[in-house]
Amino acid sequence: MVIRLYIFLFTALILSSSVTVKAFPVMTTENQTILKEKEKVRQFTIVENDTLSYTLQLALDERGKPQYFFRNIFTPVCYTNECKPVYINFYWDLLGNYLRYEMPKGKILTKVDHDEFEEKDYQKLADILSRPNSIFADLKMEDLLTSGTDSLTSDVDAKTGATLKTIKNDVIDGAVYTCFTLWHIAYGKQVIKEMNKITNSYLDESLLHAFLASNNYHYQYRAMEEVMDKTGSIKKTFEKDIENVIAGKNLFTARTALQKTSPDFFQNTMRQNWLWKLNQISSYPMQVAILKKMATMAIQPVLLQEIASGITQSNSEQFKLKMAILSKQNKLPDPVLNELGKALQHEQYAPDVYNLLMGLNPNAPIIKAKLKQYETDQSN
Repeated sequence: MVIRLYIFLFTALILSSSVTVKAFPVMTTENQTILKEKEKVRQFTIVENDTLSYTLQLALDERGKPQYFFRNIFTPVCYTNECKPVYINFYWDLLGNYLRYEMPKGKILTKVDHDEFEEKDYQKLADILSRPNSIFADLKMEDLLTSGTDSLTSDVDAKTGATLKTIKNDVIDGAVYTCFTLWHIAYGKQVIKEMNKITNSYLDESLLHAFLASNNYHYQYRAMEEVMDKTGSIKKTFEKDIENVIAGKNLFTARTALQKTSPDFFQNTMRQNWLWKLNQISSYPMQVAILKKMATMAIQPVLLQEIASGITQSNSEQFKLKMAILSKQNKLPDPVLNELGKALQHEQYAPDVYNLLMGLNPNAPIIKAKLKQYETDQSN
């Protein structure tokens, strides 16, 4: 019982969110340089409370650039009358986001009474560990388990506001403690902070370019914080990267990059034409985002004419957004006014176009004539 209590306290200390964690390379400065040039892994010792420690490893490519973190985990898991070792390997991205687990060769996971995990249990564990917003985040082990067993306590639903049936979907029967322990290792706040500190020490232009080109949206958001200031101005060497993010397949990062970017970035004709072409091939939510962004810009005359010429082929939302673009310009050239004049023949959109044109007080005789004709038609 004494041994069991010691191991239980050992595990509890590892899982505590209040511990102070320090990370430092295992090697000397000289050895670090040699390892960076010749090897593909760099090791860090994570020390908790100056007594408990484990090794965190950073995988590097052939150029010494960081790729991901991993840890070969050993942790004791205690059941009713015994504690047994669990061996498992965890992987995180460079910002500490959990990626996956792997079982070391020859190692297995077991439940109470030494029942081995089945394939479905391993798959369920992968699903449980993939959820950063697990019920485990706000519960302690004593909240989950009936004392002295690996069974869910009957009042856990009162603490979580969920039913026991729902909670059982977040655990593996007979392995609640294992699920709880491994989830807290995967999402340990302190070690995640250390991963970020380590990555920050590598955060040069090369890595930022790689982050922006990545399919990992966490990397893209992180890099945008570095290459764009609060006004949306982009560092010159990263302008093409931001264009690629805006044109990328991930709607959320694309829209975020577009919204954060200063309107000044799009002031030249080439970029405005690029943005307009992107609008025509993008998903509908991105089209809306682009039109809203264009309403913050001074649009080039040729593009204004193209917007006006297709205004009646838009749905009602697109029409309003395009009208907003046109109405916020300091001046609309005569070719643009002529295109709007044609829209006065469109029954649905004519009233809004008429109000816009009247507000501009155009001098061109042909536009005045169209406005007069519209007024006459309306009075009949």
